[in-house]
Formats: sequence, structure tokens, C-alpha cells
Amino acid sequence: MQKYYNEITSIAGSVVKVTASGVAYDELATITTSRGTSLAQVIRLEGDQVSLQVFAGTQGVSTGDRIRFFGRPMQVPFSPNLMGRIFNGAGKPRDGKPELTDDPIDIGTPAINPTKRQLPCNMVHTGIPMIDIFNSLVESQKLPIFSVAGEPYNELLARIGLQAQADVIILGGMGLRHDDYLIFRNAFEAGGVTSRTIMFIHTAADPVVECLMVPDLCTAVGESFALQGKKVLVLLTDMTAFADAMKEVAIIMEQIPSNRGYPGDLYSQLARRYEKAVDLDGAGSMTVLAVTTMPGDDVTHPVPDNTGYITEGQFYLRGGHIEPFGSLSRLKQQVNGDTRDDHRAIMNACIQLYAGARESREKKAMGFESSEWDEKLLKYSDLFESRIMSLSVNIPLEEALDECWKMLADCFEPEETGIRRSIIEKHWPREISEAEAA
Repeated sequence: MQKYYNEITSIAGSVVKVTASGVAYDELATITTSRGTSLAQVIRLEGDQVSLQVFAGTQGVSTGDRIRFFGRPMQVPFSPNLMGRIFNGAGKPRDGKPELTDDPIDIGTPAINPTKRQLPCNMVHTGIPMIDIFNSLVESQKLPIFSVAGEPYNELLARIGLQAQADVIILGGMGLRHDDYLIFRNAFEAGGVTSRTIMFIHTAADPVVECLMVPDLCTAVGESFALQGKKVLVLLTDMTAFADAMKEVAIIMEQIPSNRGYPGDLYSQLARRYEKAVDLDGAGSMTVLAVTTMPGDDVTHPVPDNTGYITEGQFYLRGGHIEPFGSLSRLKQQVNGDTRDDHRAIMNACIQLYAGARESREKKAMGFESSEWDEKLLKYSDLFESRIMSLSVNIPLEEALDECWKMLADCFEPEETGIRRSIIEKHWPREISEAEAA
């Protein structure tokens, strides 16, 4: 039953308060003004005082305008017709094509019951050696990319979307510049994956309220596809913009601020979105990869700090590459033992040698004399950075492992790598002599 009210008691920013009864949290409504109608959503209930976020903002709203409640939360259409489409943060088309009305589903629903989940056990191949070898992405994982302004994190996210093994790719853009939006659109079109891509885009010029809806739209659609047996990859950028939108609304609502002005439920709000990642027993999966920018490269900032307690590791994107130290996929041990018998040996040896190379580089920069071992390490670091760490490298996992063996053979003797003899005998690029074997 639809309910109508026109007792608006206050208007502040994008939030209006109305006296109403029988209204539920997250319920959808429309507000009719002299300029037309706009969607709104219930965000607070205090007795008979109902606070609503107005998607298009409150410009032109007066206290005598009429509000109609729908008796349900916000919904998004769900069908195969979503493929190849681009929508805004309110779920409306921004690609000039007709609006969809088929099979609406609620957004913002609870995460899947843990008893219906299965243990993550399948690797998501990306073609990026620093991910595939050293921090493997796993189906149903929730993982952030920590970075700073100016780094190519959107290009990296687009590349993962192009190359990852997924049936459905869902992109959620929050606070994007128009140029960033074009990066994704052009990349997906050039890569020929638009037929399995859905985009929900909020740009910096759109109402801030729509930014808050993007993760819920993406995860609701992704969860429905996963229930149909699809492997879904959800890409979100930027969760700091999402948290900033939350802070803006909290200030308007006069909530007591927490750390650096963010609302006290920041952790819960982030977890509510990340925990949607799931590998369903007898169905498909949904993997969530989200960019989180760190203002001032400060990992103790409330957004990355809270994110780190929710997610299963993180990637650090610094200097145009994924940093090997600090980046961590906590689920990689679930899958990298089933790829190739030398995967873990190469992963451990290459990172250990690169750590030694960084120490040798620091010694050289400080004017200390370099030993023969230092020179080997420095040669190895140059090869490692150009052949493996560079984001321009695009090779499958097996080829990347072979490339690591070639680098080790170019710089070291087999016994200097610290790899087990049985693995070396099987994979070393050149034949081991009898003297070396002894």
C-alpha cells in the first residue's frame, strides 16, 4: 500500500525530514516538487520523524511538497539484458538505451548465510605476474587495492576486468572523473568484453547520494548472477569516495563524528559491502576487488585502516607497480599448491632474493663497496622489475614461472637460489652438471 505525506519539517543538504508513520528503514520514496519527482530513501527513523536522502538533491524542495512511500527498499532490474549496459548510481540508464523493468530485485540485502558458502579453492588468473605468482587472487575473495592519487589504479582495475576468468564483470565507479569513466568504457569496448560487462557509474558531477548506492547495486546484481551459477567479478573504485559520501551525509544528519569526521559505523558500512563476496555451494561465486585511495599515502587513514580488518589482504600499488612487500593475498595458499609444483618455490625464492637486492641497492647508494654477490643481486633486481614487476607485462602464469627460472639462471648458480634440489633438477633452464649435482 502506498502512503502519502506532506508534513516536511526540515530540509538540509540532500536530506529532508517528514512526519510519517508505518515507514521502514531503507524504504524507497518519491518526492514531488514543482520541478518534477525525485527518488529518496529512508536513512533514519526517530519516532514519527523520518529522514530521507533525496537522490537529486533538495534544490526546489519546499515544506509543502508531497512524499510517497513505496513500502519496499530500492530495487534494480535483473535479467541477461543487463549485459553491455551502463547505468548511473540510481540504476537509471546513462548509455541512451531504454530503461529496463524486468524482474526487479532488492538491493542492500544481508550477505549469504555462511552455511551456504564453500571454502575458496579456485584461482582467478589475471595475466599479471605480480598477482598470479606472488599474491594469487581467489574466487570469492574480497581484496582492496591500496593506492594514492596519480597512480594507474583504474587502468589496473580495467586490465584485471579484461583478463580475469569471469563470466560476468560488474564495474562500480564512485566519484569518477569523466576521463576515468572513459578509461573503463573504452578498455572494455576495445577488449571485446562488453557483452559480459555491466557498469554502474557515479561521476563527480552526479548527486553525492547516488555514490552510496553503487556498491549495493553491483553486489545485488552480482549475487543474483552467482546464484545462477555464474563466476562474477565485481570491481569497485573508489571506496574512499564512498566513505567520503557517507561522511557528507552524516554531517548533514548531525551525527556525532568519529575518527577524522567519519561516521562511527564506518567499519560496519564497509563490511556490509565487502562481505557480499561469496563462493556458493552448488552455484557460482562473486569476487570483490576494490580500489581504496589513501589520502597522503597514509595507511592509518580511517578508510584503509578499517578496510584492512575486513578484507583478506591487500595489494599496494606504488610507483606504477604492485609492491611486493606489503601486498598480501591471505588466501593464496588455498590455490598456489595446485597450479604447478614449482609455484611456491619460485614465489619464495624470487621475493627473498629481491629483498636482498634492495639491501644491496641501498648499500651502493650510500657509497659502500659492492661484493660479487651484491652485483648478482643488483642484476637480478633489474631483470625482476622489468620482466615481472612492470604492469606492462602480460603473460599467463605458466609462462611467468618459466620467465622467473630464466632470470634466476641468468644471475645465480642453482645452489644460490635456496630452492630444493628436486625442484631445480626439474625446472632449471640448463642441464645440471655432475660437479654441481655433487
